[in-house]
Amino acid sequence: MTTSDLLIATTPSPHVRLLKMNRHAKRNALSNELIAAIADTCRAAVADEDIRCIVLTGGDAFFCAGADIKEMQQRGFEAINNPARRNDWRDITNCVKPIIAAVEGICFGGGNELAMLADIVVAGEGAQFGQPEINIGVIPGDGGTQRLTRVAGKPLAMLMVLSGQPISARAALQAGLVADIVETGLATARAVEIAGIIAQKPPRSVELAKAAVLAAHQTPLEAGLEFERQAIRVAFTTADQQEGMDAFFEKRSPNYRGQ
Repeated sequence: MTTSDLLIATTPSPHVRLLKMNRHAKRNALSNELIAAIADTCRAAVADEDIRCIVLTGGDAFFCAGADIKEMQQRGFEAINNPARRNDWRDITNCVKPIIAAVEGICFGGGNELAMLADIVVAGEGAQFGQPEINIGVIPGDGGTQRLTRVAGKPLAMLMVLSGQPISARAALQAGLVADIVETGLATARAVEIAGIIAQKPPRSVELAKAAVLAAHQTPLEAGLEFERQAIRVAFTTADQQEGMDAFFEKRSPNYRGQ
């Protein structure tokens, strides 16, 4: 286990890195330092061949309450729009390894924007998702207006952004923000379980699959289909692909090595 002031990193199962935000006194408000810690750990995980999936979680009553309002009060717009912060958000966004967010309790503002960077979101029954920035005279500034609209659609995005009111975990599931809901308190365990399943798959194929799905959000259909074709072409060149098919015909469990 490695521990920092802002982030606790553990390995709960083989090839799975669990990151727990550790700014509880501030309800895990996303200071520039906390975002940097998450980005640094994601970069390290990408470089570590033993890590195949990342789980990001917060506290029992809150995943993350949003951006650090004190920083914004002191530094203004520069607090959320500086080169280091933008680079950190970009590197979290571009992490090639799957990220699963385990959300309990409050997931507001920058916390919801952070959760939307995850590839899979698991929520406890009592979780709430919101973009309440309008209540303090600003708007979402770390991708909330864009990602929320793309995932949940214009009507719900408008309701959440303009009213500042949160939605329940069930509503988030219906809107496509959440992939799975579990009993309150069990989100992290379920996320680690899913991560363990993913970690058993061929790593290179997982990365290619993630990239291909993300391409559907970023390109027209024809371009996305071509991206998919090129991705599967690469998958067919890997040793793990041959191992997977050999194991299938030999009726045994595959041994994937990330090659």
